[in-house]
Amino acid sequence: MAYQVIGIGNAVMDVISTAADAQLDRLGVQKGIMQLIERDRAEVLTHASNGARLIPGGSVANTLAGLGRLGLSTAFIGRVAGDDLGLAYARDMGADGTDFVNAPLDGADLPTSRSIIFVTPDGERSMNTYLGISAELDERDVDAGLFSGGSWLFLEGYLFDKDKGKAAFLKAAEACHAAGGQAGIALSDPFCVDRHREDFRRLVAGPMDYVIGNIHEWQALYQVEDLEEALRLASADCGTVICTRSGEDAILIRGGERVTAPVHRVTPVDATGAGDQFAAGLIYGLAQGRPLAVAGRMGCIAAAEVIGHVGARPEADVMALFRAEGLA
Repeated sequence: MAYQVIGIGNAVMDVISTAADAQLDRLGVQKGIMQLIERDRAEVLTHASNGARLIPGGSVANTLAGLGRLGLSTAFIGRVAGDDLGLAYARDMGADGTDFVNAPLDGADLPTSRSIIFVTPDGERSMNTYLGISAELDERDVDAGLFSGGSWLFLEGYLFDKDKGKAAFLKAAEACHAAGGQAGIALSDPFCVDRHREDFRRLVAGPMDYVIGNIHEWQALYQVEDLEEALRLASADCGTVICTRSGEDAILIRGGERVTAPVHRVTPVDATGAGDQFAAGLIYGLAQGRPLAVAGRMGCIAAAEVIGHVGARPEADVMALFRAEGLA
């Protein structure tokens, strides 16, 4: 099958349950933050999440879910174990319209990655993330034949924390370009940029055709305080540069063209997934050959929809929202 968009990222199952503050205290969970945990702790907290909702997560996976709901054929390259969570992850991604192309690994040394999220009555989310097997993804997980249709490739910066993840990235980008596709990355967060600045600089100036980042990520990448200087340096390195600015208009630069995409302010219910769905709307527009300003506005619409409810994936018909503005 020829896929229009292929993503590579961390396959992290979100295990979401409600909890009272007293339960968080008993479990020793620090309220309202995200912390990385080890395997034993992950097993304890997973067991404590009775009646939890399981939702396949991870930044790129959320973007692919948004693209799938917009009607594009999508595939996700990731690694899960052949345990209950891994089997559910692969199955549920497929049910949401994205093919999970790597078979769950039976007898794996590490279990499936998960983020155990406790939601208290005041709406605070306390996230406990175990990186697990997804962080072990390597170039063997990348089938170059997937890119035969000239697909768009989308990567997340988080996988650069391990050399094997970098190798998988580069193999995928090479296969994408060989098939006539376009490869891009989300910078993920400023701390990720700080950890991998030199690698990211080489990516932006090399195999990446489009790069998405927010103000803080672009400033961190080029180590400058002035956003305009960061964007000048970025656009000298990369063909298509996208900068999101929270509640302000997004900036998109491609070659000699520079446009802004208007953001209509909304009060966020849950900001989780805003960047992921911005990427979905943007990549949809770019992959469909729409003008740069239209693709940017599509990204803003998709982001606004997802912050209007709890959860990182769209609930409304985003294509209908595009049509309402005459974009589709």
